[in-house]
Amino acid sequence: MKALITVLGLLNGSYMLLDGVFVMVKGKFIGPEKPGPWANIFYKLNINVFKLGPLFIVFGLLWLTWLYSLWSNQNWNYAFGLTLSILTLWYLPVGTLFSLIIMGLLFFAKLG
Repeated sequence: MKALITVLGLLNGSYMLLDGVFVMVKGKFIGPEKPGPWANIFYKLNINVFKLGPLFIVFGLLWLTWLYSLWSNQNWNYAFGLTLSILTLWYLPVGTLFSLIIMGLLFFAKLG
């Protein structure tokens, strides 16, 4: 279970970090010209999604920090992982899916 959580967290965190750096350097996100469904949330708030590179970098670093806390058995890793997963639900569709799976696995691990 910890391995699955790690893979999903690494995918979420690494991609967000890389995408954040990419958009700051290239002015566009990795992939198609139009960002994914997550961008609609920001468009409705009149926020230019192509200026969100720092937000993606911070989220990516937070995910990687959480994975460190998970593997080093920090006492704050459970709460941090749940909080980070909740805060990443906006990242439709893949980030949302990964976050929901991670939240479920964390709840299951805590109950077990």
